[in-house]
Amino acid sequence: MSMIKQQDLIDSIADALQFISYYHPIDFIQAVHKAYNMEQNPAAKDAMAQILINSRLCALGHRPICQDTGIVTVFIEIGMEVQWQAELSVEAMINAGVRRAYTHPDNKLRASILSDPAGTRRNTGDNTPAVIHTRVVPGNTVDVRIAAKGGGSENKAKLVMLNPSDSILDWVVNTLPTMGAGWCPPGMLGIGIGGTAEKAMVLAKESLMDPIDIHELRERGPISRSEELRLEIMDGVNALGIGAQGLGGLTTVLDVKIKDYPTHAASLPVAMIPNCAATRHAHFTLRGEGPALQSAPDIDQWPDVSWEPGNAARHVDLDTVTAEDVRHWTPGETILLSGTMYTGRDAAHKRMTQMLQSGEPLPVDLTGKFIYYVGPVDPVGDEVVGPAGPTTATRMDKFTDYILEQTGLIGMIGKAERGPIAIEAIKRRGAVYLMAVGGAAYLVSKAIIAAKVVAFEDLGMEAIYAFTVKNMPVSVAVDSRGDSVHISGPALWKRKIEEQAIELI
Repeated sequence: MSMIKQQDLIDSIADALQFISYYHPIDFIQAVHKAYNMEQNPAAKDAMAQILINSRLCALGHRPICQDTGIVTVFIEIGMEVQWQAELSVEAMINAGVRRAYTHPDNKLRASILSDPAGTRRNTGDNTPAVIHTRVVPGNTVDVRIAAKGGGSENKAKLVMLNPSDSILDWVVNTLPTMGAGWCPPGMLGIGIGGTAEKAMVLAKESLMDPIDIHELRERGPISRSEELRLEIMDGVNALGIGAQGLGGLTTVLDVKIKDYPTHAASLPVAMIPNCAATRHAHFTLRGEGPALQSAPDIDQWPDVSWEPGNAARHVDLDTVTAEDVRHWTPGETILLSGTMYTGRDAAHKRMTQMLQSGEPLPVDLTGKFIYYVGPVDPVGDEVVGPAGPTTATRMDKFTDYILEQTGLIGMIGKAERGPIAIEAIKRRGAVYLMAVGGAAYLVSKAIIAAKVVAFEDLGMEAIYAFTVKNMPVSVAVDSRGDSVHISGPALWKRKIEEQAIELI
């Protein structure tokens, strides 16, 4: 029998969440580096270089890998012989740890959790509550696996109720391209098979807590149908040519994890959940001997990777650029932005649209300006802004044509692809969409030299900021003629893989 103190669980939860906010799992970094070394598409290779550089910066600076510091998911197994010295419930203790981690003064994390999700969507302010899965098991320890899951990748989760005779491989390979690149590949795929609909989803999420070991599996060979399926899905998905950030390339997934459970004879539930380039998870066990704290990894385990935009990069002054200028930019071209841009996400776009439709003037003049889809982390110390990577651009697609038409906006910056209605709007209005690398938030923030909230302060991280940037690296993802690198890139690299039988990761 062991006695677990309330404070020990709270301290361990808080420590783990701070730890994973700035330390990638080493196995993940090694897998990205392997993919980086093998990559033949320069655009995808550059994106992975930025992810690796960002990861090292975060490990050294103890600042978040991504501005989306995630929704907390906890799998906790409580031994039947455990006794608690506690006044709070287990869920309340976990949430106390989350609260402490996300409000830590030296590394404040972004609060992204909203209560009343179908109504007022009010931010809880401290990223609570966590999503908690509890099991009571034999033993005298408390075992905890904890993750912080970004919304961009969580939003791409899929569930299907297949017929027992259907092919799981075919469903995954056919479904993954429909998910776009908003989940920030390269990452991991978690697959849950069996049980019921809700069980399959939990299995998929739980599988993502496991370390990357696909290469070891390939070397020793599979010993079960589940392991065979992992390799088949890995090969089938990477053959699609989607690549890092959806730009086309050899590596889309770094590993495929599968957990299964007995199911009804008439059923085959299958869930798929991707983990992004900000994969964050940790594991600890309480034995009644005090808190279980994470051990800092050796920074020398991070690869020494450099990235330079190159002499061909176009330098753009955001304070003087014109609609005519952007018409000369070409898909895939690297742009270095300097000057003033505004920020705005879903809530800001919705409010601006409502104001324009009501005949109200907007609080900012967007004529000839660029808007950056971002919800930054609060600054600490002498920072002007915390990590400030892009959010998934497709969430703004439904607003794009109206905002471009009504405001004179000429450009947008975000993560991943744009959908058909946004591409058509960009073409119609002669605008441009630029892509920043998802998973390189701290690196991006280094280019922001001033930041000020200028509108909608009540929206918190979704307020409109004015950012002053210097040489912020982006690339042209949709040009003024409507040509999208997220369509042409994967198509090209899928064809190359098919025709040249290129070795995949």
